[in-house]
Amino acid sequence: MKTLQNWFDEYAVSHQNPTNKKIHYLCVPAIFFSIIGLLMSIPTGFIENLLPFDNPLIENWATILLIPALLFYVRLSPWVALKILIFASVCVWANAYIGNLTSLFWFSLIVFAIAWVGQFYGHHLEGKKPSFLKDLQFLLIGPAWVFENLFEQKKSN
Repeated sequence: MKTLQNWFDEYAVSHQNPTNKKIHYLCVPAIFFSIIGLLMSIPTGFIENLLPFDNPLIENWATILLIPALLFYVRLSPWVALKILIFASVCVWANAYIGNLTSLFWFSLIVFAIAWVGQFYGHHLEGKKPSFLKDLQFLLIGPAWVFENLFEQKKSN
């Protein structure tokens, strides 16, 4: 089983270019945010019948699917899992707010598309393929790598 550092080291191989890194620091959280929004856009009739409470912040597909994702992070690092949980909670709340203002589905889809264009442009500059093409688990490693790198940079400044 790979350690968190093994994952980060392997992910970092295709994220050396400073411009690509900056693009990832913006686009990876945007993609995470937009996926939460897209998942929250899925009708919740099935979930509503399963859960004993009525809270749209909890009663949605994003929250349900975050559970196995968070278990993946906990297995690697409880500290990273906590950071992702905090960010995911902000994403759920912000997407619920956006959903009250406009179509959450279309807003999320536009953010998702723009952020992926940015990601692929960054990898074009890097000259290396995105890591997730090798292993889909890198789609979960990306957000953890971004948060770890952003916090590291803050400590060193």
